[in-house]
Amino acid sequence: MTTILQINGAARSQGANSTLLATEATAHLQKKHAGANVVVRDLLSTNLPVLSDAILGAFFTPAESRNDAQKEIIARSDALIEELQAADVVVIGAPLYNFADSTQLKGYFDFIARAGVTFRYTTEGTPEGLVKGKKVYIVAARGGKYTGTPMDVQTPYLKMFLGFLGMTDVTFVYAEGFAMGPDAAALALSSAREAIAAL
Repeated sequence: MTTILQINGAARSQGANSTLLATEATAHLQKKHAGANVVVRDLLSTNLPVLSDAILGAFFTPAESRNDAQKEIIARSDALIEELQAADVVVIGAPLYNFADSTQLKGYFDFIARAGVTFRYTTEGTPEGLVKGKKVYIVAARGGKYTGTPMDVQTPYLKMFLGFLGMTDVTFVYAEGFAMGPDAAALALSSAREAIAAL
């Protein structure tokens, strides 16, 4: 059975266009994969802490030497990684805030990027991603129009980071212009929905 993991990266619990369209993309993909199981990871309610001495200490302390607090941190990270590894298809709702991913999405990435677990370095020093065999769809919602311009630093970052972890089959659905007036917002939704229907 196919498992679809939907990751909502919005900082808003209501009215987030990235979440709306990611949910629509997931529903469309669920129809394509009859009987698919859907898991939703809402990062706002997951409320991951930002990187700190404690978190980095847990990540880099050998398992046999971790204290109880470090074990709790690792257990939380392991659960997110297991959830990701169990998915065949990943749908990421990725809003653009101040030209970058949300704090919630970046925090999630920080919690799943672990040497020896989701990536490793070969003897030649090159990175090898250990999260393989996934099809990833990114629904990128933006107030302005940035695709194909030097101001779009989100797209190359997401491609690079996901590829670093081993996820190289990535398709983007862009919804741009939400802050440019009602007509532009309506066009952003309709264009994104056309792209979703073609997935």
